[in-house]
Amino acid sequence: MCLAFAESATAGRMAFEFSLCPQSGSILKGGLVCYDASVKTDVLGLDPELIEKFTPESAEVTQAMAHRLQYLIPSDIQVAVTGLTTPGGSENKEKPVGTMFLHIILKHRSIAQKVAFHGSPEEMVLQTIDLLAYTILQALETNVPHSTLES
Repeated sequence: MCLAFAESATAGRMAFEFSLCPQSGSILKGGLVCYDASVKTDVLGLDPELIEKFTPESAEVTQAMAHRLQYLIPSDIQVAVTGLTTPGGSENKEKPVGTMFLHIILKHRSIAQKVAFHGSPEEMVLQTIDLLAYTILQALETNVPHSTLES
C-alpha cells in the first residue's frame, strides 16, 4: 500500500514526516506542494472558478485536490490538505486561523475532515499530521465505508 500527498498549508511537511517512518521507501510514493492557488490550477488542474467560489482553503478545493492527485501520482491512498495556519488567507468567523481541511481517498472511499487547531503555525501543522496518521490507521483497521467525517 502506498500513498501520495497534495499539500497546501502543510507545505510538504506531511510527506517529510511520513518519509521518516520505517519502510517509508515502500509506502511513500511522493507529493506535491501546491501552496499557491496557481499551482492548484496549473499543475493539479483545478478549475479556477472552484477556487474563486469556495476559496483555496476549503473542503471543496481539498476534495478536488485529492481527486486530481490520482492522475499525477497514482497510489493506493491520496491525501490532500489545505488550511489556515497564519492570517492573510480566506479566514472568517466560520473559518478562523487554525482551520484545516483534510481529504483522504482510500480504496475509492473518501474521508473528509475539517478541524480547528490552536497554537503556532508549526503546532497546527503537526496536529494536522497526527490527525492524518490516526485517521488513516483507523480507516485501515475498521475498513470504513464511503463516508464524510467532520471533527
